[in-house]
Formats: sequence, structure tokens, C-alpha cells
Amino acid sequence: MVNSLSKVFAALLAVMLLYIYPAAEAAQRQDDLSRLAARQAVTRFVDAVRTKGFITPLMYSEFTNELALTGNLYDINLEHQHLKYVPDYLDAAEPDTFQGSYQTVYDGYYNAQIFAKLYPGSSVSEDGERRYLMTADDFFSVRITNTNRTMSESLRSMLLLSTEADASSIYISYGGMVLNEAY
Repeated sequence: MVNSLSKVFAALLAVMLLYIYPAAEAAQRQDDLSRLAARQAVTRFVDAVRTKGFITPLMYSEFTNELALTGNLYDINLEHQHLKYVPDYLDAAEPDTFQGSYQTVYDGYYNAQIFAKLYPGSSVSEDGERRYLMTADDFFSVRITNTNRTMSESLRSMLLLSTEADASSIYISYGGMVLNEAY
């Protein structure tokens, strides 16, 4: 009886070592490659936007197509921080109370405002009207998070006998100051 239990245990261990563990390692490598490809796509898109000073529907479409090649689904968050100078007044209703100084304030624009300009409800031509424009010294950033469970996450939860959902395995945030206004 003990001998048969040890044979069953040895067979299970052999299956784990020969098939499941290599499959889990291959899936983890695939996640790493997906993470690298997604980071490269985000970096390329953000750097293009920062260099040009605008976003077009074609630029965004190419970006999402590059992300789709990784085989994962992503939640994409765009953020534009527009630099604005606000004069200091003792009383805002009285122009004579100007203090001679200005405050720098950043107004935030996110997916809703950016997509409203890129994809308006009416039919607008591709040339200049469907561009989301930014000015030099603004900030632009992109954050992506995968929304699907990757094969690596599934195998890991199977091996660890866990049913709880793991945190997303791919999270990338990248951005910087807009350098040019090439429009």
C-alpha cells in the first residue's frame, strides 16, 4: 500500500516537473515579452506626441494596434497637463489690485476630453481638425494596465491552488514635458 502511494506521488511529481513547471516558465517569459513590447509601444507613442505636440487618430490607432500585438487587453489612460499662468490679484473683480506676479497652474485633460477632439460625433476631415493640440511646456503621460488574466497568472493560480484574482501583471506609466509645437 505504501509502495503504491509513493509511486502515485512520484508520478504526480514527474508530471509537475516535466510538463507543468516548464509550461509555467514559458508563460512567464511570454508575459515578460509582452511587458517589453507594451513598454516599447508606450514609449514610442509618448515620445512622438511630446516631440510633435499633438495627437492624431492615426497615431493613437497605431499605438493601440501595437499593444494588441501582445495578445493582452489594456486599460489605456491618457493625461495632458496644460500649463497656464494665472495673475495674482488681491480682489479678482478689481484689475487695479494686480500684485505683479503670476502663479503657474496645470489644467488636467483626460481620455474624455482628448477623445472628444480626436473622434468628434460629426464627420470631420482627417487634416488638422481632428488633432488634439498641446503647447510646449505642457506635460503628457500614458498609463496602461492589462485587464485580462495572462496564461502565467492562470498557471500560477492553478499551481498554488488559489482562486483569488491576481493584480495585473503589466502596468506601465510613462510621460514627460511636451517639447515642440510642430503644427
